Amino acid sequence: MSARLSIGLVARRTGATVPTVRYYEDIGLLPPATRTEAGQRSYDEATIRRLVFIRRCRDFGFSIEQVRELVGLVDEPDRPCAEVRDIAAAHLAQVRQKLEELKALEASLSTFVCSCDTACSGGPAVDCTILEDLALPADKAQVVRTASCCG
Repeated sequence: MSARLSIGLVARRTGATVPTVRYYEDIGLLPPATRTEAGQRSYDEATIRRLVFIRRCRDFGFSIEQVRELVGLVDEPDRPCAEVRDIAAAHLAQVRQKLEELKALEASLSTFVCSCDTACSGGPAVDCTILEDLALPADKAQVVRTASCCG
């Protein structure tokens, strides 16, 4: 018989929190824990491995639904590896899209800062070009670009 582990020990060994362990169990990513006579959850080493897998998936930014699919593939080892690749490739495409969005955000913020540096820095906040620009709808914003900053 394998060692029975408390929820606190499982959480500590995996770097999760106790509420996270309960949550993953509640949504079906972890199998239901057995219960002691006192009603406390009791886990085994397989739960540790499963929770580490789930946490690593989450560290890579996979959604809960993607993690659910990946866990399903772990549970059905005869399914093709290409299914795992397809999930990872779809996630990679999402990450690349977010990177493009972040690059555009970075450029806009850089322009804001540079506009302020050249137009109004040191003056009263009410005259700040950043505040003025943020008050306009995106399609009406008129950030002042200058050759002297922000490249």
